[in-house]
Amino acid sequence: MPTRSRRRFDDDDFPPFTDHPYTAPDPEPDDAPDEPMWSSYPDATHGPAPLPDWVITSPGAIDTDLGVMKTGKEADVSLLRREFEGVTTLLAVKQYRDPQHRLFHRDAGYLEGRRMRRSRENRAMATRTEFGRDLISGQWAFAEFAVLSRLWQMGAAVPYPVQLSGTELMMEFIGDPGDDGGAATAAPRLAQLRPPVSEARALYRQLREVLLVLAETGYAHGDLSAYNVLVHHGRLVLIDLPQAMDLVGNPQGFGYLHRDCVNICSWFVARGVPADPDELCDELLRTVPHA
Repeated sequence: MPTRSRRRFDDDDFPPFTDHPYTAPDPEPDDAPDEPMWSSYPDATHGPAPLPDWVITSPGAIDTDLGVMKTGKEADVSLLRREFEGVTTLLAVKQYRDPQHRLFHRDAGYLEGRRMRRSRENRAMATRTEFGRDLISGQWAFAEFAVLSRLWQMGAAVPYPVQLSGTELMMEFIGDPGDDGGAATAAPRLAQLRPPVSEARALYRQLREVLLVLAETGYAHGDLSAYNVLVHHGRLVLIDLPQAMDLVGNPQGFGYLHRDCVNICSWFVARGVPADPDELCDELLRTVPHA
């Protein structure tokens, strides 16, 4: 995949977080058929420009659900095939769980600094009413879409966010599509690898680069570990960013940043890489705007 050049952001490049009008999607009937459907792209919020040439935008495209790839506490990730006139692309579909089936035990710290415009909504989120939990669920999906959009436009190694609809986020599939009818294979997580020291050093350099871009936008990952990093043919890709936080707006932001550095550096140190979490954290802080 070609390397994208970085560019500076203006606030007008992407709408502010609180402007997103979250609306819960209509529930599907229990007997909804599990079969190909027309593309949902035309009715969704679209990813940032410039649009990659592999993104299929036609309303005549067909979407086929290929099944769940990963089940988590907060969301499930499925594989989707989108086809139009002989062109095929694979997408990772992240569906956040509804309020009744999702764990919110970590929300309080991550949501500091994120405020809705109406006080009623803020109170509902703070007291975890059913309405408040709906708002929080929608916030996670939009937060990840917004952060991925910003990072991708700045040239960071993250999946391209194709579209957002309610609590469903579709993004670039990182992996191998499979040939001659074979099954697609998702890229392994960093935690699954046992690279030699030379490769581990190269991966650490890539990780430092993407974290610098993240800090340059004013964010910390918030939950960084070797399980939130993919490696595809030697290329490192950062994933799972719904809890990414404003380092200046969130009073706990710098603490989360240091924890990220400790977690990820521990993995690399165990593979023979001299990764100092305090040095990494200090370097990132020097990049944060208005820190």
